[in-house]
Amino acid sequence: MTVADVRAFNRFYTGVIGILDNAYLDSPYSLTEVRVLFELSAGTAETAALRTGLGLDAGYLSRILTRFDREGLITRSPSPDDARRQVVGLTDAGRAVLTDLDARSNAEIGALLDRVPPADHAALVGAMRRIQRLLTGAERAYLLRPLKPGDLGWVVHRHGVRYAEEHGYDWTFEALVARVVADYVEHHDPRREAAWIAEVDGEPAGSIFCVRASEDTAQLRLLLVEPQARGLGIGKRLVEECVRFARRAGYRRIVLETVSDVEVARGIYKRAGFTPIAEKPVRKWGGDVVEETWALEL
Repeated sequence: MTVADVRAFNRFYTGVIGILDNAYLDSPYSLTEVRVLFELSAGTAETAALRTGLGLDAGYLSRILTRFDREGLITRSPSPDDARRQVVGLTDAGRAVLTDLDARSNAEIGALLDRVPPADHAALVGAMRRIQRLLTGAERAYLLRPLKPGDLGWVVHRHGVRYAEEHGYDWTFEALVARVVADYVEHHDPRREAAWIAEVDGEPAGSIFCVRASEDTAQLRLLLVEPQARGLGIGKRLVEECVRFARRAGYRRIVLETVSDVEVARGIYKRAGFTPIAEKPVRKWGGDVVEETWALEL
């Protein structure tokens, strides 16, 4: 990443949204003037607070407020705490102007999004959130949600890719995941089975399934966390959610099958209270692995 790259993106994006135009959304007001109106929409504010919050020069803000006062968009009065300070608020006319600008902005952004395929909306919003997070230094957050269309294919694909890259498994492993997913759909009992996707920056980043093994036993399946999302506690949270659901569904026990070389996942299972109860060496997925069965009494 270079300074030139960032500047090139800035030029592109400001051109897309028309931020360089003298008039904002074909209105009589500049973007800075609209930002002042927006700040006042939350309630009255002292001019000093407005100036600091928006990073404006005192003289520039004074000229903006003078114009708004002349057009009847704001009220100005001395602060009740200190008569030397001025408090500014919107009039009904000011709120009407802001409402109109808000509607125009929604229409413009809607037209912009119409040029983007609906399937790419989540990726676009996720990229915007990621840029904002990276530039502000905010901590990454994640969301756990139920399955939605497209997730099942993602689960199969990402398991195939991740286990091939990290453990050398061949495509027979991906075929196994596809069968597990297909069985979940074909025999799904919503009272006793559930699945979750973890999202980071609006994109899928993890998965887990809780399925019926028997009347008394649930099975944890398809735990996955993408590399870029690791370190956020997603794996731990997914396992906790699966165990919590199994308890609510009335199971007395939950089991899982794993292999000995997935150390991170095994650590998560151990901390959640699972213990290994059986193991056997087998040759599958293009190599030699040690299959393990773990269990947790509920």
